[in-house]
Amino acid sequence: MPPQNRLLAGSAQVCITPPLGTQLAGDIGRRRPAEMVLDPLYARALYLRSGETQVCVLALDLLSVGDTCVHELRRRAEAQAGIPAPCVMVHSSQTHAAPTLGHLNITEPTPHVPEGCDWIRGGDDGYIELALRGAVEAISQAKERLTPVSVGWAGGVESRVAFNRRFVMRDGTAKTHPGAADLANVLHVEGPTDPEVGLLCLTRDDLTLAGALLHHTCHPTHGYPHRFVTADWPGLWAEAFRRTGAGEFSALTLNGCCGNIAHVNHLDPAHPIGTDVMVSCLMETTEGLRRNLRHDGAATLATASRVVEVPLRRLDREDVAAAEALLQANPEPMWLDEAHTSVAWDWVYALSNLDLERTGRSRPTYPMEVQAIRIGDVALVGVPGEPFVEGQLQIKQQSPAKRTFVSHMSNGHAGYIPTPAALGRGGYETRTCNWSRLAPEALEAMVTAAREALELLF
Repeated sequence: MPPQNRLLAGSAQVCITPPLGTQLAGDIGRRRPAEMVLDPLYARALYLRSGETQVCVLALDLLSVGDTCVHELRRRAEAQAGIPAPCVMVHSSQTHAAPTLGHLNITEPTPHVPEGCDWIRGGDDGYIELALRGAVEAISQAKERLTPVSVGWAGGVESRVAFNRRFVMRDGTAKTHPGAADLANVLHVEGPTDPEVGLLCLTRDDLTLAGALLHHTCHPTHGYPHRFVTADWPGLWAEAFRRTGAGEFSALTLNGCCGNIAHVNHLDPAHPIGTDVMVSCLMETTEGLRRNLRHDGAATLATASRVVEVPLRRLDREDVAAAEALLQANPEPMWLDEAHTSVAWDWVYALSNLDLERTGRSRPTYPMEVQAIRIGDVALVGVPGEPFVEGQLQIKQQSPAKRTFVSHMSNGHAGYIPTPAALGRGGYETRTCNWSRLAPEALEAMVTAAREALELLF
């Protein structure tokens, strides 16, 4: 029998590839039924136990998981696998060629969206149960594979595959993904990147892997706006790493705060970075890290969370009136094509703004959950939505852990969380709507909550 405080771990993955015809998320007002599968989607689970402490990290090859579905996933994990709901971290990679669980664009049903066009709201309700069942099955299988492990970790730098996608223009505004015609007016890149590649290995006594965590930060948008399914670089990297190991295990990729980070280098457009290049670079770096792991002795396992109420943005009366006027003049979708597969963005934004305004009247704040997990000398921090990378860098700099891996899109979807300076400059990520809805202080509140949770664990 292993000592009572020995760290135990198990991992598993279950296929959650959607049926053809399922709406693929990551776009605005566009019908995107899946027409082919480039590579399967998985729910990957890592289960950890030490004494009475249990933790489960769940990584899903999905765009996002809405708050209601996070609650249901945790409830099922507790009911079926006996893992306390607050001890489960639900992370989605944010691949833009996969479904989402829940509706991100328009949260409530509305007569403005015609019957059969619920995809305008952002999700596909017909897919939810398949994904939930697969996720809970992965958790259960991971728990069944529990075995004593030791912890090894390392961190390095990979600067060839991810870039800040926002640029400050000469007039002081910001532009996301500037086109060739805009480059002459670019003043500078708005912000930094996080080039860290993180690796955490959980090794059995026979030196085979029981599980692994990978960490990097970049928008997975190689599949946008096409109609094929792909797990993009996070899922493909996890699968490539899994194939390098012996024995039965799964690798989970934790994608960092990539609200303003993408795989496109606009200052060097002649060198596109496809998933093959990206995964090859990440694997090259990872293989070097694996040869130089730092090992913990008796690895501590613990988890803590902080929930902070962040105000929603308040819409001006003029903005509400403009949205109402647009929908009054166009009660049906403003179709851009005869086949009714694409709707004008302004129409979707108007509907989203009125939806957000109704939400704000009933609950003017968003309960932002920040979850921290300690695995030996390494910390995992789960934050909701799509924060800008500046927040992640602050969390890492302030963390008492030797390495800190931050995962965005964890335990809910709070939309984009820009810096206050970015909000002042404008640009796609800052336009008020359901997927960019929090007040300017949200990023700092997230950083503070993370620091407080980490201080409890270390």
